[in-house]
Amino acid sequence: MGTSTSDDAAAYQIDEQRALVQTVDFITPIVDDPYDFGRIAAANSISDIYAMGARPLFALNIVCFPTKRLPMSVLSEILRGGCDQAREAGIEIVGGHSVDDAEPKYGLVVTGLAPAKRVLTNVGAMPGDALVLTKPLGSGILATAMKRNLLSVELQQRVVDVMATLNRAASESLNDLEIHALTDVTGFGLLGHLAEMLTGSRVSARLELDHIPLLGEVERFAQEGVYPGGAKRNLERIASQTTWSDTISQANRLVLADPQTSGGLLIAVAPDDLSRLLDRLQRAKVLSAAVIGEVTAPDSHQIHVTAPSANSA
Repeated sequence: MGTSTSDDAAAYQIDEQRALVQTVDFITPIVDDPYDFGRIAAANSISDIYAMGARPLFALNIVCFPTKRLPMSVLSEILRGGCDQAREAGIEIVGGHSVDDAEPKYGLVVTGLAPAKRVLTNVGAMPGDALVLTKPLGSGILATAMKRNLLSVELQQRVVDVMATLNRAASESLNDLEIHALTDVTGFGLLGHLAEMLTGSRVSARLELDHIPLLGEVERFAQEGVYPGGAKRNLERIASQTTWSDTISQANRLVLADPQTSGGLLIAVAPDDLSRLLDRLQRAKVLSAAVIGEVTAPDSHQIHVTAPSANSA
């Protein structure tokens, strides 16, 4: 498995029982604290392994750092954050590579292992599948607000905690369930990653706006024009594939296109296994266990986003 369906990682079958899964990701700082940046970047990188239904084995650092502009203590904290997050995932960082660069960047190459017959991909969703999301949306908008000093201390900590949370528990909850498609929600936003899933699966989907979990104050910031440029680009990219209820505001649309860092898993699960999945996710105390919509038969638009009408009770 490679790039043909824009999947989250590469997979290579090494024998009859096992497939090697590998991914690489690195990001620029989205928070001021270097330790938190390291934690978030590592969680973001490892997430692609979980999004394939795999178990991470080990990781390598990728580091870009302006050695003449920032003290090495900052780099030390970034690496410490990444190391602590990797160990929370049960793995070690066993090496890496660094270059001198004008702007800090950090991430991981992560290698994992999955059963050869159980590599979960971002294609295969079937009409009738429930769509489940395991983290609230809004990290891109809140990170933008954070850069403008608009967030309370409590909300800053909340968004950092969400981005630094591993998708380990959510991924492990999928064992022996009938999961037809799986991905994680990152830079293309919920709509962009769902569109990739639907394109590869040749199906459509209906989302229920009121069922999609959001971080606090995200809608307000979007209404006030506080959002990353990527949200608007993502929205434009999927415009021809999406229909909206008339009551859905432009701010709500931007929220669904908001580029996430270390977002949750998006799961297409067979209806017969939905209750078992939700029970497992809740017992694992994942940040969200929200049924946000369902997969439908293919039609002229891939994604239909619905909301209660203004006159509904």
